[in-house]
Amino acid sequence: VQLVESGGGLVQAGDSLSLSCAASGSTFAINAMDWYRQAPGKPRELVAAITIGDGSTNYADSVKGRFTISRDNAKNTIALQMNSLNHEDTAVYYCHAEVLMGPERRICCSDYWGKGTQVTVSS
Repeated sequence: VQLVESGGGLVQAGDSLSLSCAASGSTFAINAMDWYRQAPGKPRELVAAITIGDGSTNYADSVKGRFTISRDNAKNTIALQMNSLNHEDTAVYYCHAEVLMGPERRICCSDYWGKGTQVTVSS
């Protein structure tokens, strides 16, 4: 599975930004996809997750009510709509996929990562 992020950039506090992640390869085996972020000097943290099958979502407390993760199974993409951005949202955002393994895809899981896209929020 290959993951390519797009949509990062420089915005001002209070602005909105949308990120997209396109998956290719063995996309039929993807169980869930997530957005992580890593700010300078901080560990990588989970921002939002979505299960490909039923679309269930999960968010970090710091982004609840501001960020929305969505999926387009036909296009093998996920998106992250980020509203009311603040300086603390500045980070490199990474797309991650959790891929089932085995001939019947019953073994969890291999991890795949994109290269990341920079989001900078000026205060």
